[in-house]
Amino acid sequence: MLHFARWTVILIIAICAAGILATIPNFFSKQEAESWPSWIPHRQLVLGLDLQGGSHILLAVDTDAVVKERVDTLRDDVRQILRDERIGYTGLTARGKNVDVTIRDVAQTDAAVKALRELSQPLGSVLSGSTARDVNLTSTPEGKITLELSEEGITQRINSAVEQSIEIVRRRIDELGTTEPTIQRQGADRILVQVPGLDDPERLKALIGQTAKLSFRMVDLSMPAAEALNGRPPPESELLYSQDDPPVPYLIEKRTMVSGEDLVDSQPGFDQNTNEPIVSFRFNSSGARRFAVATQQNVGRPFAIVLDNEVISAPVIREPILGGSGQISGSFLIEEANDLAILLRAGALPAPLTPIEERTVGPGLGADSVAAGKIAALIGTFAVIIFMVVVYGLFGVFANIALLINITLVIGILSLLGATLTLPGIAGIVLTVGMAVDANVLIYERIREEQKSGKSAIASIDSGYRRALGTIMDANITTLIAAVILFYLGSGPIRGFAITLAIGIVTTVFTAYLVNRLIVAEWVRMRRPSSVPI
Repeated sequence: MLHFARWTVILIIAICAAGILATIPNFFSKQEAESWPSWIPHRQLVLGLDLQGGSHILLAVDTDAVVKERVDTLRDDVRQILRDERIGYTGLTARGKNVDVTIRDVAQTDAAVKALRELSQPLGSVLSGSTARDVNLTSTPEGKITLELSEEGITQRINSAVEQSIEIVRRRIDELGTTEPTIQRQGADRILVQVPGLDDPERLKALIGQTAKLSFRMVDLSMPAAEALNGRPPPESELLYSQDDPPVPYLIEKRTMVSGEDLVDSQPGFDQNTNEPIVSFRFNSSGARRFAVATQQNVGRPFAIVLDNEVISAPVIREPILGGSGQISGSFLIEEANDLAILLRAGALPAPLTPIEERTVGPGLGADSVAAGKIAALIGTFAVIIFMVVVYGLFGVFANIALLINITLVIGILSLLGATLTLPGIAGIVLTVGMAVDANVLIYERIREEQKSGKSAIASIDSGYRRALGTIMDANITTLIAAVILFYLGSGPIRGFAITLAIGIVTTVFTAYLVNRLIVAEWVRMRRPSSVPI
């Protein structure tokens, strides 16, 4: 057990050296580390929300809005299909989860049902064997047809909305240039957002909470907006208001010429004539084609740029816009123009997000946590070091060398992974310090027993390492299982603790058994002791 092949020695030394090299950047500033040659690791530990301050927001996806949008879309699809099939109808309404329509000619009911059947899509895949559909369709002999959203379909759509919202929120926050945000799902319809280091939580809340559904729609000139306010607007149009103070009403057609989904880029800038902040945008090929056709057909008419049911501006089409690009102006501040460009680049949320919990952690509290964590780690480490030297003498020094290498490896691995260090993570490191020497205690006590039984020094050392291995592996594997369970069932800080603990377990086995044994083997080779100084 005391013999090491040359390649094993080289591998152990290389791993230890790599851990030290990966730890070094944490003792320098980020700018200094990034200026180093590319072959030198320069990633640093990222401090979590509880260590450097920042914003914590828990958002709820508006599931009612998801259902309402699906029902409204279903109603519009029913209208379009019945018109295309030249089937007369009346009483087309959307209510709750249902869309109802009555066919004027009862003889056409079967034809209408057949045509509308295509709106009911099967859920799952062919291989899943599921027969559930997202829409259940029923009809009566009197010609009334009801399309009802199924519970399975609603659940699937809500899941899709939550996953899509997480991705869009992540893109929006990444555009802010923040470091290592935590964005994860909680429960059926909630999203947890933690952004360390962000000192403007109100801006964060406004940025991730805005739906950002952009559309380009024609202004309805069939009647003045004031008349529509006092009467009833046309069924194909709706009243929307501008962002001015006081708001100006506009009668806007519901039909969308081009939507924000066709945008490929948006950037803040300044108008060359007025020097006011603007947002320039560019469509993809299909969006540019539709926009060109719409502007060619409506020269001289105003069209509205609508964001979240508010009219940003309503310019008049002076000439066809064929280039697939344009600009949005609306008396923006520079920060507002930048945020709008971020929203448009990241895409629209499928449903509104409502903040239901909000916390702001100040950097002072984080600094106190870091200081307290450092003190705890130093006290724990020094106490363990002193204990090992007092109890085991020279072999305690060997164990302490392995312990310091162990801590270095933990920090180095966390740095290479770009992991976020939280207060529970510091607790995991402190716990690793205590666990690290546990394996050495088992080995040294076994060596003492072997030496008392009359074995020689080398035989006692060899037997101590060999017999303690099984106990060391059992103890650490059971702890590793607990860490894995914590990681998969926990969230946030609990996961941070589990990751640190799991890494600490692996490095502990490596340093306490292999590194420590290599040090002892070299000491035996050099001194050839007649007894073990334990």
